[in-house]
Amino acid sequence: MKKVKTRDRILDVSLQLFNRVGEPNVTTLLISDELEISPGNLYYHFKSKGDIVEELFEAYEAEMVDLLAVPEEAEVPMDQFSFFLHLLFEAVARYRFLYQDLVNVLSRYDRLRARFRRILKKKDAAFTTLCESFRRQGIMIISAEELASLCEQLTLTVCYWSSFDTLSHLDDREAVDPGRGVYQMLHLLLPYLTEEEQEQVRLTSQTYL
Repeated sequence: MKKVKTRDRILDVSLQLFNRVGEPNVTTLLISDELEISPGNLYYHFKSKGDIVEELFEAYEAEMVDLLAVPEEAEVPMDQFSFFLHLLFEAVARYRFLYQDLVNVLSRYDRLRARFRRILKKKDAAFTTLCESFRRQGIMIISAEELASLCEQLTLTVCYWSSFDTLSHLDDREAVDPGRGVYQMLHLLLPYLTEEEQEQVRLTSQTYL
């Protein structure tokens, strides 16, 4: 069995702690205690907690950039869209500490602000591309103004669903349910879909509850 490098262990445990108790409540001493290593050993790999946060953000950023790279002329069927949402919410759940305290995290780590804004723009662009595809296929009836508003609402829901979901189980921050996020996102599309497509989306959405 391949031995996990100390640096990778630090990142994995830090991510677990950030998600479990919230990033502001985690210190480098807590991380080293959890790993049963000396603070000096941790410092050898990361000079500060901020360095750990930035490296975790890089991993999150790479995952998002890859996921949101939707070709502009793609003809995407609705079942692939629901799978896309599933992957998106799974990624958000993995790095949910960023979303559960988003404003405060970005205020403390100002170097991440512009990068997070770029990800927001990529999310909106991906949703716009996907909805344009649905409109071209004739399964979505929507005006340009409505489409812009819908895509902004989809982006907003992805960003703040994790915080909303956590409010229902503050005593257990490790309990996450990405499926309910997918359900809500699919239902945001319903008013703009054809009757036949609405029925299919309702059936699909039920599988995420």
